[in-house]
Amino acid sequence: MCVTCALLLILNGVSLYHNLQALKGSNTRLGQTARVADRLQYLNVLVLDAESSLRGYFISGKETFLGPAKTADSEVESEFADLQALLADSPSQLKNLAQLHTLVRRKLSILNQAIEVYKQGGLADIVNIARVSDSRAAMDEIRLLVVIMVQEQNEILATRSAAFYHEYQKAVMLGIGINLLAILVLVMFYQLVRRSFQTRAAVEFALQNANDTLESTVVKRTEQLSVLSRHLISVSEEEKARLARELHDELGAHLTAISMDLGAVTQQLLKTHPELAAQLRRAKSTLLETVELKRRIVEDLRPSLLDNLGLCAAIESYCEQFSRMTKVKCDTEIEIDIDHSESTLSIALFRIVQESLNNITKYAKAGNVSVTLKKVEIGLTLRIIDDGVGITDAALVKPMSHGLLGMRERALLLGGTLTIRRGRSERGTCIEAVIPLPVRMAQVSSAPHPPAGGHIPSSLPYSIHPHSLPVQSDQAR
Repeated sequence: MCVTCALLLILNGVSLYHNLQALKGSNTRLGQTARVADRLQYLNVLVLDAESSLRGYFISGKETFLGPAKTADSEVESEFADLQALLADSPSQLKNLAQLHTLVRRKLSILNQAIEVYKQGGLADIVNIARVSDSRAAMDEIRLLVVIMVQEQNEILATRSAAFYHEYQKAVMLGIGINLLAILVLVMFYQLVRRSFQTRAAVEFALQNANDTLESTVVKRTEQLSVLSRHLISVSEEEKARLARELHDELGAHLTAISMDLGAVTQQLLKTHPELAAQLRRAKSTLLETVELKRRIVEDLRPSLLDNLGLCAAIESYCEQFSRMTKVKCDTEIEIDIDHSESTLSIALFRIVQESLNNITKYAKAGNVSVTLKKVEIGLTLRIIDDGVGITDAALVKPMSHGLLGMRERALLLGGTLTIRRGRSERGTCIEAVIPLPVRMAQVSSAPHPPAGGHIPSSLPYSIHPHSLPVQSDQAR
């Protein structure tokens, strides 16, 4: 459509140029015809002026009256030359022009002869010549021939005017036709563009609806998965606590009873059967190792310090154990303690600290770590900062970073947020969790626990083996 419209416009331009040239030619021919009539009339006037000047000369005898007669020859020849050029395309007019030229030359010759006769004989000779000559008939022939040529020229002018009008009308109609066709093509093109635009708008609307539906579905599914993840974390912690209690109570009681029985039997067999007593002592040693294994398993499932002494003691003890095992200086600054009844809050914050320190051990290559727990206006702020290599942007958005996702979900489980960013001067990593306090804790704040030598010394959890690494959280990185 665009190409067709462009071709039509180009054709219209070419047609207009062609018509303009044709109109220009017709106008030129009309001008030539008008000039021919004017020249013929002027030629007749020249002859009449020459004849009139001659009469004045004859009557007055003054040669000043002969001005038009003297210049008539040159002016007549000039007019005939112009007329011959103007009538070059009209053979009939050229023929009439030649005849007129003969008559005018003859008339001018007679006038010149009359002047010579007057100069030699006077006015009487001129009167005698006028009586016998028919000069009026010669002028009538000239006038008649001029009238004929002017009439014929007027007919040519009328014909050419009609042709000019016809060409003009044809040019106008052709231009109107081409413009109408171009307008029709433009209307069709507009309809095509309009239909295309409507189709595209409909497609965009459908796509937008699909995107909105997909986005709402994704948000809904994400929320469902987040809720499920937090539920699984809660269920996992509850199951770990239950299992830890059963292992501590029931298995611990059975192992203690077995140990007591072994001790009693060993004392009885020590004198009578020393070799059996030695075997029982080895069995008791193995039993003690089993008890220690049970204690480590229980601590992995649910730290006993967290339930007995609270979050503050559990974090400080774990950080001290982390510093001793990894040779990384770990400073703690805890300005608030958590009530033992807030088990969900305590275990979540402890697991975040545990996972953070575990990741520092694996990846950070840090020399210093600080763990801060403060109370602010909006709740609690837990911040773990190291001076290691720092976390990469790819690791932040890595979909399989289960450890980071686990920490975020624990924060969300408490209604808070967790952010992970580069540390100061782009060194190290800063993990910050902001947790709103429960209503019953919002008005109560324990006294600050000032650090002593980088951390508060406290007794180690009884279940942590002196040569074992810090307990890893249940969320693998």
